[in-house]
Amino acid sequence: MPGLPPVDQMPEPVLIAEVHDAHGVIQVVEMGAYRFLEFGEAIEQSCVYMPDPSWLEYDYTRAMLLGALCHEHPETALFLGLGAGNLTQACLKFLPLDDVEVIELRADVPRLAMEHMGLADDPRLTIRIGDALELLESAEKTDLLFVDLYTDHGPAMGHLAWRFLENCQKQLNPGGWLIINQWAGNDGKPLGAPLLRGLFHRHYWECPVKEGNVVLLVPADIDQELDLDELHRRNAALAPQFGYSLESLIKAVRPAS
Repeated sequence: MPGLPPVDQMPEPVLIAEVHDAHGVIQVVEMGAYRFLEFGEAIEQSCVYMPDPSWLEYDYTRAMLLGALCHEHPETALFLGLGAGNLTQACLKFLPLDDVEVIELRADVPRLAMEHMGLADDPRLTIRIGDALELLESAEKTDLLFVDLYTDHGPAMGHLAWRFLENCQKQLNPGGWLIINQWAGNDGKPLGAPLLRGLFHRHYWECPVKEGNVVLLVPADIDQELDLDELHRRNAALAPQFGYSLESLIKAVRPAS
């Protein structure tokens, strides 16, 4: 199975592409079989294993895929923030999705992802350029909604915006799931934990990952529960296709802290 080698064994980085826009610098850097999307001063946003762009190298992306498995049969997904698109491609490849929408702030990000990072032009995929905080209300209702809005300075303001996160949950179909890639503090709790507990009435689950983030799994409705037995079953069925198991992440899932 692929896996990043130790830092001291990594090949020298090679700059594949660089663009400048109103938000700063975007670079694509190659190191062996991997390519990295970077913002600003080499702040890594995404890692793609080029022989298989749907491969998820990092635990935080696998935890977000785990969030998708919370839904029994998702047909639609909305991604707020594209990055290199490997999570989007994994969901398109492994889930029974009919329609996927992405809202991405920076026009060069999807272009670079398609030209240099293996993002496929899938007929089920629609990409809109603009601010997710402004375009969310014009998106279709969805079974899965992924929030992964990061800049070279950290999470975008939407990760701590009460009304925006509230509207994300409202954008879900019945039985849907909101999956948020949230920063964590030194205490291991997600950034904005008091806000999140109040907004979602403590009715969500957390999956801490080794990169230091906490992925939040938020149901559409207060009466909707997370079925861990079903997560184990769905993971067992799909792990041979993924090429890895999500079992350790399922074991790490905890109620809202």
